[in-house]
Amino acid sequence: MPSLPRTAAFFDLDKTVIAKSSTLTFGKSFYQGGLINRRAALRTAYIQFVFLAGGADHDQMERMREHLSAMCRGWNVQQVREIVAETIHDLIDPIIYDEAASLIEQHHLAGRDVVIVSTSGMEVVEPIGRMVGADRVVATRMVVEDGCFTGEVEYYAYGPTKAEAIAELAESEGYDLSRCYAYSDSATDLPMLESVGHPHAVNPDRALRKEALAREWPVLTFSRPVRLKQRMPGLTMPSRSAMTVAAAAVTAAAAAAGAVWYVGKRRTRTA
Repeated sequence: MPSLPRTAAFFDLDKTVIAKSSTLTFGKSFYQGGLINRRAALRTAYIQFVFLAGGADHDQMERMREHLSAMCRGWNVQQVREIVAETIHDLIDPIIYDEAASLIEQHHLAGRDVVIVSTSGMEVVEPIGRMVGADRVVATRMVVEDGCFTGEVEYYAYGPTKAEAIAELAESEGYDLSRCYAYSDSATDLPMLESVGHPHAVNPDRALRKEALAREWPVLTFSRPVRLKQRMPGLTMPSRSAMTVAAAAVTAAAAAAGAVWYVGKRRTRTA
């Protein structure tokens, strides 16, 4: 008998697999490491609150990308790698959703690949992907020259580009997208959700909830962050040395997101 086509489950990262923004969670560590000043650190804390309360719309995400170039230009990649390696276990492991980890296990048991598709930087999405057992990741990439960031974005994994990346993976890996699954919290990921046969809204923002209800998509609520070792005592976590993948793109996004969302909210309140 001919084998069935391969399938995959595609997960957004922030507020879908983890309970916070992967970019903003590192704000305090970047401040302590001297990469951002106190003002930027305070803004990232404020924006983390705003993100958890309602997320970011398309215009805010676009402003973040515009500011990202100026914020990260000249940063030393190795310094960022060291900061991420030292803090990722303490910062990320406790905020992984138990429900997401269970879904990842279920998809693997069903023979599906698990792919994290995130607007956050590749340098932090990769180690998080390893922590949760993802087979592949798609994420934003920044340009690096002579060990520093040029301030240019090589690839921005956002909106329609996520769907394009999924289509390319489907072609190269032989996935039947009509039998694949996708999970996200944001209406900005509608192209990704529309590209598969089994879309799911997870902790959806208002716009995505409206779309999901109209299209009769399942709406899931994830509410139990838990350390993976507490959830699975026998699990062997990656070593800290294995997690020394650069997080510069995410660093830039953290600082830029703080500035952009702070200004955006100020404008909204004064409008």
